[in-house]
Amino acid sequence: MVVLNRIYTRTGDKGETALGDGTRLPKHALRISAYGTVDEANAAIGLARLHTDGEVDAMLARIQNDLFDLGADLCVPESGKRGGNALRVVDAQVDRLEREIDAMNADLKPLTSFVLPGGTSAAAHLHLARTIVRRAERLIVELSEKEKLGAAAVKYVNRLSDHLFVASRFVNDKGAKDVLWTPGANRDA
Repeated sequence: MVVLNRIYTRTGDKGETALGDGTRLPKHALRISAYGTVDEANAAIGLARLHTDGEVDAMLARIQNDLFDLGADLCVPESGKRGGNALRVVDAQVDRLEREIDAMNADLKPLTSFVLPGGTSAAAHLHLARTIVRRAERLIVELSEKEKLGAAAVKYVNRLSDHLFVASRFVNDKGAKDVLWTPGANRDA
């Protein structure tokens, strides 16, 4: 369990931070950027939750907890000290996302165009969270090409962006309030 009795430590004042195994890295390191972007996505989901309720809110609450698991996974290198005992994202978390996607998507009409971010406040916030998750995914995939990462971590972040997209449509009155892209609509304006 984590115990935080002091919020500032001054240990990062020179531009470095510690990983979960004690290794120090520059704050701009790829691994730090990856889990920092996961944290940013979590904050965006927190904003989205201000506009959701019921099962969607419960799903987002589970995802927020999963994102802390993902951050913990990323902050302890598999090949480093304590790597074997670290908390890791597991396939069951990916499977749960897929089940939730399928359940929400069953109530949605097929798309006939790309969806513009918007419609309702909840949907707009979910689209913002989705784009941040996509950025986190790019960083995590880049990190996985340089260092060993668990396959479930990469799968989870990929599936999460799909989940947030489907959830955005679901909270848009099951797609009725989706704002669809009209290709070239303003070319003559």
